[in-house]
Amino acid sequence: MKRPTVIRTGFSMSQTIGQTWRTLRDRLAAADLPTPALDARLLVRHVLGLDETGLIASETDPFPPDKADPLAALFARRLEGEPVARIRGVQEFYGLDFGLNAATLIPRPETEMLVDFGIDALKDRSNPRILDLGTGTGCIVLSLLANIPGATGVGVDISPEAIGQARANAQALDLGERFETREGSWFAPLGGESFDLIVSNPPYIESAVIETLEPGVRRFDPPAALDGGPDGLAPYRVIARSAGDYLRPGGALALEIGYDQGHMVKALLQQAGFSSPLVARDLAGHDRMVTARAQK
Repeated sequence: MKRPTVIRTGFSMSQTIGQTWRTLRDRLAAADLPTPALDARLLVRHVLGLDETGLIASETDPFPPDKADPLAALFARRLEGEPVARIRGVQEFYGLDFGLNAATLIPRPETEMLVDFGIDALKDRSNPRILDLGTGTGCIVLSLLANIPGATGVGVDISPEAIGQARANAQALDLGERFETREGSWFAPLGGESFDLIVSNPPYIESAVIETLEPGVRRFDPPAALDGGPDGLAPYRVIARSAGDYLRPGGALALEIGYDQGHMVKALLQQAGFSSPLVARDLAGHDRMVTARAQK
């Protein structure tokens, strides 16, 4: 009698698809990793090419033996602490899927606040122009373009690898004709252009704090996208100093911030001539975004 194939995940390939993801869930939970059920389902879905509905419909089907080794490899990476989004190479943000690479941050739910603000800020503007500084995957500006017909956008990033990923995401979302990229530091590659909205989720972690971050961030996120300098405010100083030169009359600025940086970023914008910056909190009650408007 042929013995069932057993892989490093600890489950037998005589299991069903439903039994397989539940076994992975239990192993992840035993390793004290967060969201074990969600992670297990996402890994099995990724290997099998299923959406959530397909996974539910396939619960009682046998797990394909030829998918055992690919699943084992992905599962081992998750046990080492690598985020599932990096393992899959994709993360959902504002209802859209964004590809990732090693030079880009994983889009996070709290950053959707900038998209909400931008949609509202531009609702009365015809064919608005949007600038995303430190664009990474392009998730902020591309989500805005997907929700604002006629809008066009520019994504700036110092990393050529991030620029390439943002371009690929724009093409995948059928937004390539309305999106441009510029490689360089902050405003340097822009020339004399002007915009109705400037958005940014810049690096804002204090340099000395990076080594204390949770392992999934510290080991797998790109350091350049985390490190905001000794006090975490270096990018905000650059943006505050120059943003007014690139905003059209009445144009808006929206910046993601760290939980304890609201009053400091607000002060930087006030010093730069923005009269009434506002600090907004996320669903957890933490300061998460500072917004301001140029004079009309």
